[in-house]
Amino acid sequence: MKRIKRSAIFLSLLLGAGYGCITIKNDGVQATGSTAHSISDAKLFTAVWMQKSAEYKALSLQAYQLADLRLQEILTTQKPARPLAIVTDIDETFLDNSPYAIHQALQGKDFDPASWNEWVSKASADTIPGAWHFFYQAASQGVTIFYVTNRDQAARAATLKNLQKFNFPNADAAHLLTMSGSSSKQARRDSIAQNYTIALLLGDNLTDFSALFDNHPSEAARAAAVLNNKELFGKRFIVLPNPNYGDWENAIYQYKHLSPEQKAAAFQKDGAGY
Repeated sequence: MKRIKRSAIFLSLLLGAGYGCITIKNDGVQATGSTAHSISDAKLFTAVWMQKSAEYKALSLQAYQLADLRLQEILTTQKPARPLAIVTDIDETFLDNSPYAIHQALQGKDFDPASWNEWVSKASADTIPGAWHFFYQAASQGVTIFYVTNRDQAARAATLKNLQKFNFPNADAAHLLTMSGSSSKQARRDSIAQNYTIALLLGDNLTDFSALFDNHPSEAARAAAVLNNKELFGKRFIVLPNPNYGDWENAIYQYKHLSPEQKAAAFQKDGAGY
């Protein structure tokens, strides 16, 4: 990653119980070279982009408005034999975990299960622009919402608490499908499809949509899978932006579990960022 010189940037974290939002001021100190070259620094700025940029809000609203247009089209033109359902991912699809990313990055750390579980247990993630209104409107028209997440079983109670905090529809144990065993979501989607017609799927990662995107470990294979199924995006699959983490990042590292320092070294070796 190239070092970008910036004049007097000071990042202060507004901490509640160790998490919060970034406030960027025009006075303070300049980032050092070692910080500028770290993966944690990069993730700090992607998380800040999610919190601060109007573009992120616009992309999220665009995704949910497109989802609503497609749903209205389905409701008025199709007569499925089974009730309609929407299948949605949770994290970075309609709950915003950027405070966790910032908390980790300011400590020079990446994701780890212990800190993630601590964050999830707080049930304090906020909603992404456009999300609540879309799900509320869909439910008011008789569409059932299923929450299919790779949060684990231990996170069920806290996840439901977070959903119920905002009065999301169908926020109950029957409609929350957490990970148990395989990280693939296909079996869970199949179980829903036994009784419902799935109108739309929403997510921030390709594996949120279909087994068509499972088992593609390389960047080239993932890109090819998208191009081979391009007609599904914006029609059946609605993608939310997430520059902070996901299988796109895992593919860069061949799905190896690396430290932030090892990830930075991999970027430098590969020449990524130039």
